[in-house]
Amino acid sequence: MRSWLTSSLQRKLSVVVTASMIVPLVALGLFAFLISSRITEQKTKLSGMDTLKQVEANLRYMLQDAENISIFLIGERDIQQYLSRNEDHELDRVDILGRMTNLAASKKYIANIAIYPDRFDAVLTTATWYEPGTSDPPAPSGDAVKTWTGVYPVRNYAGIQNVITLVRPIRSIHDYRPIGWLAISLDEKAISKDWAALGLGRGEGRLELIGRSGEILSSMDKSRLGKSLEQVEPEVQTLIRQGGSGTTTYSSGENKRTLLYYPEQLTGWTLTGTVPYDQYKSENGYILILTAVAVVASAVICAGLVWFTVRRVTRPLRVLTRHLSRIDPDRPLPLFRSESDDEIGKLGESYNLLGTHIESLKEEVIRGEARKKEADLRALQAQINPHFLYNTLSSIHWIALMSKESRIADMVEGLSDFLRISLNNGKDFCPVGQEIAHIQHYVRVQSIRFPDKFAVHYIVDPALEQRMMLKLLLQPLVENAMIHGIQPKVGTGTITIMIRQDQEEERMNILVLDDGIGMEQERLEQLKERPDVNPPVGGYGIHNVNERLLLHYGAASQLEIDSRVGGGTRISFSIPFLEESP
Repeated sequence: MRSWLTSSLQRKLSVVVTASMIVPLVALGLFAFLISSRITEQKTKLSGMDTLKQVEANLRYMLQDAENISIFLIGERDIQQYLSRNEDHELDRVDILGRMTNLAASKKYIANIAIYPDRFDAVLTTATWYEPGTSDPPAPSGDAVKTWTGVYPVRNYAGIQNVITLVRPIRSIHDYRPIGWLAISLDEKAISKDWAALGLGRGEGRLELIGRSGEILSSMDKSRLGKSLEQVEPEVQTLIRQGGSGTTTYSSGENKRTLLYYPEQLTGWTLTGTVPYDQYKSENGYILILTAVAVVASAVICAGLVWFTVRRVTRPLRVLTRHLSRIDPDRPLPLFRSESDDEIGKLGESYNLLGTHIESLKEEVIRGEARKKEADLRALQAQINPHFLYNTLSSIHWIALMSKESRIADMVEGLSDFLRISLNNGKDFCPVGQEIAHIQHYVRVQSIRFPDKFAVHYIVDPALEQRMMLKLLLQPLVENAMIHGIQPKVGTGTITIMIRQDQEEERMNILVLDDGIGMEQERLEQLKERPDVNPPVGGYGIHNVNERLLLHYGAASQLEIDSRVGGGTRISFSIPFLEESP
């Protein structure tokens, strides 16, 4: 470990600076975790109180609605008349019962509406209970105006149903004498139906409705219904007797819980919510993970920044060493960018001067080779006397015409034009249109030699016809396609020449495509390699075109070849708009 640190200044600086930054980060993360834990507990309590307020509002709506219905029914004229009689009238009872049933059916939380006459024995009830005698709520006593009973079970066609009932006397509107009493039962299940969806304590909390006497009127845990809170949780009963609303914590150990309580204004009942204290542990564990991830990520970022800074300090020496150890003879020496005037900067300047001198020598050698190749080509052209060729071909042309040998005459005329364009008065460049005409003359001669064997299609952008290009680039490619692709093929073949312009890069894209027999993968790989020495048999034309493209236009213009057996061959290249129009 010691040798690893002492062997590099970069490592020593990185370790020392990183360690000095990680210690404050850990302290800051611990402080943030403690604060977040407290905020989480306060947030849970506030959220729980909001839930209790929402439940209280829904409950108050049901209770108020039940009281409004009771006031409406005890003052309803037909009910008053029916109860004021001394005997039951079936038609009136059926009519009143129908209206009561419609009213109860319109409220999903109303389990039953019942009227008990004092003067005769005929109970009007909207529920079908199997044991009506044992399910009746207690009658109001004395001068009581209204009373809410505790929760009690009733049995109907669907089974056991827990209800809470509003009981109030019915008095005559004429002399205020008691003529019966009214009972409106609320379904406990409807009261607590949406409590679980509220997600108190992320679904781990419990909501309950506690009566004035401490009886559990409604709860998410149905096994606790009707039990006295003082018996099951005396601590909670003691806390909510203080009145008002609030939050507190009771019990200890695994049973430790947070209590939230809120009073219901109409009845004096109390809504309570309990949340296991273990929930805070799980949330705090999540916060701890986030804090740890944040600290680790910050430490990694700081270590990265330290590493980056130290690397920039030691970068000049490292870059210069890399440049010197990875010299490539085929590429220029990379430039060393010095940002300082110290000893390292001066050493870098000397390195740059050496690279410039080597590059100038390489360019001089390349220019000499290029001039040598051009001189060889000119010497070859000089060996041919253009006037002698033209005169001889012209004489053959007229002899053929006088002998009525039109095919020979046509072939000689095409060959004459082909040679004239090939020589081009000794110029290296020609317009695109002239290069296309050169191909057309070549095709004219070959079509006489090989009638009905091939067809050539030209797709040339008219805007490019006057653009200058290096001459004799297309004819070797067309000849290669014709000899090696079309002739061995059974039937007629097609050669397509396409020249398009690329406006964004200001280049000409040139494509020669044939549908001949194609070539094997091994042969294709040989042609794709740069044929600097000993080109493969049959590839001299492609070799010469590629060499001239490299000499005049650079590596970006070299040939791209693609082919498959039976699928034809595709040869393409692109050249820049470097030459001016004639």
